[in-house]
Amino acid sequence: MLKMKSTCETCAASLSDDAEAFICSYECTYCPTCTADHRVCPNCAGELVRRPRRTTGVAEIARRAPARLRRKIRGTGR
Repeated sequence: MLKMKSTCETCAASLSDDAEAFICSYECTYCPTCTADHRVCPNCAGELVRRPRRTTGVAEIARRAPARLRRKIRGTGR
């Protein structure tokens, strides 16, 4: 699961799960303003792409999923 970091790594701006943000393949996270300044990740020089927005929590996903998937989402490993 994608780690949704809550702050920009450059300016420490607050980023909620549904806020616009940009990430690299290592999940370094930046706000739109800092992304415009960097254009690439300053940590790894990787491509910065728009981070998907999370609109539902794990509980909502589990409620919608079939029983066989619910076990994996909740972490039982079965």
